[in-house]
Amino acid sequence: MTQKVLMKGNEAFAEAAMRGGCRFYFGYPITPQSEIPEYMSKELPKRGGSFVQAESELGAINMAYGAGAAGGSVFISSSSPGISLMQEGLSFLCSAEVPLVILNVSRCGPGIGGIQPGQADYFQVTRGGGNGDYHMPVFAPANLQEAVNILYEAPALAETWRTPVMILADGMMGQMMEPVALPEEKPFVEAREISSRKPWAITGWDERNGSRNVVKSLRLQPEALEAHVERLFARYEEAAPELTRFEAMNLEGAEVVFVAYGTMARLVREVMELLAEQGVKAGLIRPISLWPFPEAAFDRIDPKTKAVICAELSMGQLMDDVRRAVAGRFPVKLIHRTGGIIPTSLEVSQKAKAILEGLQ
Repeated sequence: MTQKVLMKGNEAFAEAAMRGGCRFYFGYPITPQSEIPEYMSKELPKRGGSFVQAESELGAINMAYGAGAAGGSVFISSSSPGISLMQEGLSFLCSAEVPLVILNVSRCGPGIGGIQPGQADYFQVTRGGGNGDYHMPVFAPANLQEAVNILYEAPALAETWRTPVMILADGMMGQMMEPVALPEEKPFVEAREISSRKPWAITGWDERNGSRNVVKSLRLQPEALEAHVERLFARYEEAAPELTRFEAMNLEGAEVVFVAYGTMARLVREVMELLAEQGVKAGLIRPISLWPFPEAAFDRIDPKTKAVICAELSMGQLMDDVRRAVAGRFPVKLIHRTGGIIPTSLEVSQKAKAILEGLQ
């Protein structure tokens, strides 16, 4: 039996990224993820890795770009306003096809907002956030063990598909404590291995071929840029089946189906129990991959279902994708709180009952 360790979320995130092979961390403290750079500053050098506290989130993302372009396995983290500052760099990284793992322990906004949990970064992380046409895989774990597993896997996914990989958690997950089973530590990629494992990386002048690699996002010829973007999107299409992940519960015969991710999905499980006590069968679709969005999950909804309800800590950003996936087959409603307020399960169950009664 694998022994579990009681860990705080942010520290578990950092430990999982290191065990997954991330050797370089560039970051800047911002609540509610400041324990991540603190933990990395202490633990990463012990294992032969490098920690750098940047002067800002702008510095961190560009340091990460440089280390990633040279073939380093990079992990960075921040929280909502800090992720906003990193958007230009993320656009560069996606265009330059530089793998990297980035974690957003999100808080409420807009602007500086507050330090409490929020899910209003959904548009930012699923629609790109920076300029131009691009995507990056986005995963939203609902508990610390799932977050550990995804962060452990993320460096390999980033390297396979040559893209940044985003993990969207929230302030509650970062600050909570849960027992987790930590996976076996992967060895860091050594400098001598980079040219064979990452033949695109900047490793200096190649005497054999009389050439050197160039990693860039600048393409001044329109035809060349168009071909590059179309090649990126062909890769996204190829990657989507492997990257799409979701959980579906109790859909058969469900009177109402909730759609929720992360912290809200945990709460909805209790809501389902409360509704069951009142004779209402509720199902749940939990997107684990926010991009690619698991549209196929919605084909499993029972035709007799009366409503699909998005439960989220935003003004309904998840609803855009849900409406598209539902394609008019069911009414799509919203139960939400913002400002860092997390609703109680009783509050959500009462609002769900009111929605159902209003449809009769």
